[in-house]
Amino acid sequence: MVVKYNPQEIEKKWQQKWAEDRLYEVTEDNTKPKWYALTMFPYTSGDLHIGHWYALAPSDAHARFKRMQGYNVLHPMGFDAFGLPAENAAISRGIHPFTWTMQNIDNMRHQLRSIGAIYDWNREVNTCQPEYYKWTQWFFLKLYQAGLAYRGKAPVNWCPRCQTVLANEQVVAGGFCERCGAAVIRRDLEQWFFHITKYADELMQHNGIDWPERIKTMQRNWVGKSVGTELSFALDYLGVEEKEIRVFTTRPDTIFGVTFMVLAPEHPLVVRLTSPEKKAEVDDYIARVRRRSEIERQSTEREKDGVFIGAYAVNRLNAESVPIWIADYVLMSYGTGAVMGVPAHDERDFAFAKKYDLPIKVVIAPPGWQGGELETAYTEPGTMVNSGQFNGLPSQQGMEAVSDFLEEKGWGKRAITYRLRDWLISRQRYWGAPIPIIYCPNCGVVPVPEQDLPVLLPENAEFKPTGESPLKYCEQFVNTTCPQCSSPAKRETDTMDTFMCSSWYFLRYASPHCDTAPFGADELKYWLPVDLYTGGAEHAVMHLFYARFFIKALRDMGLVDFGEPFSRLFNQGVIIVGRQKMSKSRGNVIIPDEYVSELGADAVRAYLMFVAPWEQGGGWDDSGISGISRWLNRVWNLVLKGYSCSEAVSSAIRQKAERELSRITHQTIRKVTNDLEKLRFNTMIAALMEFTNYLAKVRETGVVIDSAWRGSIDSLLLLLAPTAPHLAEELWQRIGHDYSIHNQSWPRWDEELTKDEEITLVIQVNGKLRDRIAVPVSITEAEARQLALERQRVKAYLASKEVVKIIYVPGRLVNFVVR
Repeated sequence: MVVKYNPQEIEKKWQQKWAEDRLYEVTEDNTKPKWYALTMFPYTSGDLHIGHWYALAPSDAHARFKRMQGYNVLHPMGFDAFGLPAENAAISRGIHPFTWTMQNIDNMRHQLRSIGAIYDWNREVNTCQPEYYKWTQWFFLKLYQAGLAYRGKAPVNWCPRCQTVLANEQVVAGGFCERCGAAVIRRDLEQWFFHITKYADELMQHNGIDWPERIKTMQRNWVGKSVGTELSFALDYLGVEEKEIRVFTTRPDTIFGVTFMVLAPEHPLVVRLTSPEKKAEVDDYIARVRRRSEIERQSTEREKDGVFIGAYAVNRLNAESVPIWIADYVLMSYGTGAVMGVPAHDERDFAFAKKYDLPIKVVIAPPGWQGGELETAYTEPGTMVNSGQFNGLPSQQGMEAVSDFLEEKGWGKRAITYRLRDWLISRQRYWGAPIPIIYCPNCGVVPVPEQDLPVLLPENAEFKPTGESPLKYCEQFVNTTCPQCSSPAKRETDTMDTFMCSSWYFLRYASPHCDTAPFGADELKYWLPVDLYTGGAEHAVMHLFYARFFIKALRDMGLVDFGEPFSRLFNQGVIIVGRQKMSKSRGNVIIPDEYVSELGADAVRAYLMFVAPWEQGGGWDDSGISGISRWLNRVWNLVLKGYSCSEAVSSAIRQKAERELSRITHQTIRKVTNDLEKLRFNTMIAALMEFTNYLAKVRETGVVIDSAWRGSIDSLLLLLAPTAPHLAEELWQRIGHDYSIHNQSWPRWDEELTKDEEITLVIQVNGKLRDRIAVPVSITEAEARQLALERQRVKAYLASKEVVKIIYVPGRLVNFVVR
């Protein structure tokens, strides 16, 4: 009698054995090709839910597969441990962020071990430990020395509930904080920035890397490169030093259609140009705008509004006076902070002009235009009209002609602008890497000397929702001496955006215990760049974007010799529960622990790989995982029940059965291998299920010899090992093989042995299916025609008909065309 499959006992046994034997510890080995497989490390929220497993289990299966293929595989794990939730926990629960975070890490590490992954835990990275953030601070100093880190006053997104600055990427549609959902407002603060815009053009390129097209498109759109012309409108106001306002446009051909101009409410000229009678109205509007986030201001769903400031500029090309407005949709941080309004040829300007009864002047004639008013803005190419000496030019040609004229007159020049802004890294909170800067009344801004790193977070900070960093009130931290002149000085009290920590963590895995540098040069050269990076697509314009900038900056400093961190990127989908994305607020979060306790980690792993294509995601279904559990039990019984070869079988039948077993085994090896290479886990599992069912039928008949049966069972277990590592290990041992199955070579298929001996020949009459026949692969056209003509079902459709033509497609069909 076969002993019952007990996944809980088996999984605990093998996880302990693998750990004791250090089976998955990794070192550099130049005798093998390397494979660096990385899954985005989790934030230390406290519990891993099934969505985490959906990211982790398939990526581990693929890493195991590469290991069995002979690669030296690095598949590490760590924790993204800094961040606002820990600080909020300190305020609401009275627990120190470090304590809260480390308790969460202990719990999550236990959960991660239960997955049965090949993580080398000696390489664990934790971003909140001083031995890690020392090097985060070191990188800040390197960026500062390279002119890529600077301090400047700028309006920032401020969350009044979280009491912190948010990057643009952390403000979701509608102008709300992505973390807590509060409405975001604007405040002016001295901030630290990274000069990411220096790399704008390079960040739009994805040469030599295999990334999803949608991610590349999102990044290119985030950079937002626009090619056009910068031109000036004349100003002449007493007491105003500026004599022009410069705007950027991608449509210089519409310059004669400008009927108004819009400045950003923050534009410095607004104060100087606003007329006395308009001051109160303008001040009130500016105050309202400052309560709106940039995302809200730029939303295409909001109706645009604005205020006339009582001043005019002059269009140099036609000498017309142009009224100057302010409106929230113009941002000081984009372009020149001023735009020209051409309502006839821009949808936003058209709506604005209609709302405020501003003139709409057609200067690009649509085909067949008779001089009438436009019902909507015309934005397509056309012919220039009402445009002085440029009348009659096709608009595309007019763009060049107008730009040439502006440059000749000195009124403008061709230019390029970007939507991308520099990366704001300052955060007014405690739980982050302190910015290693000192402010000295004598020496000014002074970087902390490298030998004094890390700048440690004080343990005695008080956590209050004041809107300022708790570090600001910690005198022990703030008060220091200037490293240059030894005078009393103050430390920077802002900490770094946590995306700074995750912009380089993948480098640290190469040598996580190096204490003389952020990474060992030899180890980095061996492992980097990452061969396969997996994680959510939601990180397209945050983590993935920042990491690319970071590596390009390090390359230019000579610290690394590559320019892209991740050679291949794959984005998994999400698990849906009750037709909704999992969320604590919805109460539909699935915790895997109970399923692991009941059905085993292998069942959870396999179900998550089977539920849907990995890139799409799918719905969690308890009945589905029960089906996977039954399949694994069938595998257990199939392997351990034993096999008895029947003696009452002819040699011819046995040989045919063994050829079929060999063919299906090799076909399955090919299918599973190809699916794993392409990360098609669901169809890989389906192929293993089909193979299991087929082997069960072979066992019942007993027609193949013992050695053939054992060979196919070995192949099944080897193919199963990446998906269900504990079950495969146990069965491998129980049938007499040496430990460990995970050190075995991946099975190979013989293409000749995969070829079918028989095919299904389709027979049609006038293109309609009438019959199917199983025929030898070697069948000739004449034989196929003859067989088809002899089929009784086909004869009925050919009776009393003239066969006009016979179409034969080798290996597929015979089609009789009759009349």
